[in-house]
Amino acid sequence: MNALLKAKSAYAAAKAPTRTARNTEYEILARITHRMIAADKKGPDGFKELVAAVSDNRKLWTLFTSDLAKEGNKLPTELKQRLFHLARFTREHSSKVLARKAKIQPLVEINTAIMRGLRSGAS
Repeated sequence: MNALLKAKSAYAAAKAPTRTARNTEYEILARITHRMIAADKKGPDGFKELVAAVSDNRKLWTLFTSDLAKEGNKLPTELKQRLFHLARFTREHSSKVLARKAKIQPLVEINTAIMRGLRSGAS
């Protein structure tokens, strides 16, 4: 690699946008939500994919609750309580979806609402 290419690649890395935790959370939620919707649209043939997406969604919400419970978490107490409630609902509803006793729509709506909050800068 010549010096010009090295300089270009080094500059390109410095030019890359800074990724915030909020952006990362949004992107992960968006990917998982998209996977749930896509698998659900396949009907019974997509159930294996739906199981994987719902399981990943549940893991993500577990990570969210772990972060909420940390002493240094600066979100307002009322917001934390609401998010804990959503996490509990998500866990319970996910079990119903995996047992084929419920639809994914409530999980999609919750994730979408959280994504809107992350995009708008609400905390």
